[in-house]
Amino acid sequence: MKVSFAGGVDHVGSLGMIAESGDTRLLFDYGLTPAKPPRYPMKVPHVDSLFITHSHLDHVGMSPWLSGEYGSTIWGTEVTLEVSVVLLQDSLKIARIENFPIPFDISDVRRFTEESTILRYGERPFVGPFTIRTMDAGHIPGSTMYRIDDGGNDVVFTGDINTVDTRLLKGASPPKCHTLVMESTYAGRSHPPRKEVEKSFLAKVEEVLDRGGKVIIPAFAVGRTQEIVQVLNRIDEDKWLDGMGRRVAQIYLRHGEFIDSPGALKKALDGFSFVRTPYQREKAADAPIVVTTSGMLDGGPVLEYIRRHKDDRKTAILLTGYQVEDTNGRMLMETGSLDLQGEIEPVKCEVCHFDFSAHPDHKGLVSFAERAQPDEVILVHGDNREKLAEDIRSFAKVHTPCLQDTFEY
Repeated sequence: MKVSFAGGVDHVGSLGMIAESGDTRLLFDYGLTPAKPPRYPMKVPHVDSLFITHSHLDHVGMSPWLSGEYGSTIWGTEVTLEVSVVLLQDSLKIARIENFPIPFDISDVRRFTEESTILRYGERPFVGPFTIRTMDAGHIPGSTMYRIDDGGNDVVFTGDINTVDTRLLKGASPPKCHTLVMESTYAGRSHPPRKEVEKSFLAKVEEVLDRGGKVIIPAFAVGRTQEIVQVLNRIDEDKWLDGMGRRVAQIYLRHGEFIDSPGALKKALDGFSFVRTPYQREKAADAPIVVTTSGMLDGGPVLEYIRRHKDDRKTAILLTGYQVEDTNGRMLMETGSLDLQGEIEPVKCEVCHFDFSAHPDHKGLVSFAERAQPDEVILVHGDNREKLAEDIRSFAKVHTPCLQDTFEY
């Protein structure tokens, strides 16, 4: 087996790994880098199949190009494939509005759907000389790790993982393997305990409400929104949910086997009113709490809520996800200002960040790798890999590849 990469080795975004054996070439993930404009991985030669770990655009965002160009079979869990289509369609919409270049069109997204094949955890499909085994990655509902075996040494590709339990999912278990290709998003950084994050978050919500302010909660539509609505279940106030997160939540409930407690998610959603019309958005803007997209403030209804309340010092914006460089959310955290319809404007309301990460921190990554007992670890999808490599070298050989590097097993 020969392993190489199409993108996403030394930064978060555009991840793609190629595995070749004989005349068969497989691709694992094919994402974009969320920036303005988006950045894309290298275009790969013909591949027989694409295996998607999960539906976030940094792992799936380039896949329609593959469908349109080669008609490659697309593999993934049912919930991953369904949510991916929603996000890919939204990418086309955003590219059109922002006049960003995008290497595929709606016909390619339709081809993506036509070529999709559903996988379930524990299945072992055969593609040419390869046997592929699917395992729960614990990152978002439907996320998958893949064990790749062509009869030689096996390789596990993690995609994004999480090793701690959340409101949505149980943490992933490390699979024993010869070679572990592992994400390194939070290398060199730590997360506070999850229960402490939830406690601090709820305390801030109650503090803002007690002083008469409004709580604006930007949240990623896929995974984070559904977790946040459950955390807020104990807050008995008028709560509204706006943006794509509601649609994704309904998909999760239709595929309840992929979440820890469908009943808990449904109960939490029942405590929210949903924004479907401009009139309902007006009502939500006056409500005590609104959860809305986008999580990094780069478009979406959140900007309208902030525009209305940015000068109210009683109000608070509670960021619940990592804010990538060059995004509106990072600008808000670093400068206290936002790009609102092309104008940079100061935001006077309170801004807080809460670490609801769906990735392991540095210690979690080291522990995951050690328990997998690999001979070799290949670190990808991170910008601080060497820090992580230092701690893994005590029990395994470590590689921090460049795009041109190839590994043979």
